[in-house]
Amino acid sequence: RAGTGNMDLLVALGTSAAFLYSAWLLTQPHAHHLYFEGAAAVIFFVLLGKWLEGRAKAATGAAIRALLALRPRTALRLRPDGTEEEVPAALLRPGDRAAIRPGGRVPADGTVQSGEAGADESALTGESRAVHKAPGAMLAAGTTVLDGRLVMHVTATGDDTTLSRVAALVRAAQSSRAPVQRLVDRVSAIFVPVVVALAVLAFAGWLLAGASAGEALIPAIAVLVVACPCALGLATPAAIMAGTGAAARAGILLRDAE
Repeated sequence: RAGTGNMDLLVALGTSAAFLYSAWLLTQPHAHHLYFEGAAAVIFFVLLGKWLEGRAKAATGAAIRALLALRPRTALRLRPDGTEEEVPAALLRPGDRAAIRPGGRVPADGTVQSGEAGADESALTGESRAVHKAPGAMLAAGTTVLDGRLVMHVTATGDDTTLSRVAALVRAAQSSRAPVQRLVDRVSAIFVPVVVALAVLAFAGWLLAGASAGEALIPAIAVLVVACPCALGLATPAAIMAGTGAAARAGILLRDAE
């Protein structure tokens, strides 16, 4: 219908032909060699593969959510008189001042205005050692202040923070297509019409050899079903999804699939 062929076309043609042929055989007085279970089994395994791919995508989404969960929900915003007030981190705006106590997470991007402390930035950079922060140093949302109180000047919040941009890059990497996937698409565009043509030739060859239409249909169905390289269509995207998801959980973020 879309004017192009993919792996699903071979599955649909093969299983539909097997099912309809078996249904027609049931109307005959001596029905034998029915293929209902074959059609059901092929569809089952294709759907199983798609379900596994969906699970891999969900796992990757969980890794992105875990990354964004590093942002604290509340922040200690400083009033003009220097006193602290606890507010939702989403209410912070560029130009605000916020305090981060020892063990607290940085609520937004900004610069250190006063105080000195070590910061754990491993969630963003992978660096396991504490990074010393002094007045003028950059702070990134989601990182943790370890051993001192800092006052920061907020420069970016929400989707403009480094953490949010990293998460957006990871999402883009999930939706981008790797070169091997584009190769699979190009192969499918040629492979599927060739297989359909071979199935038609098999059907015609058996008819010319004297077989009945029913007998000729079985080899044609076999060509369609056996030739379906579901591993290419299912395993490739599932492997990329699972790989990028596992990498994200380990703190390795991929900018794009390529």
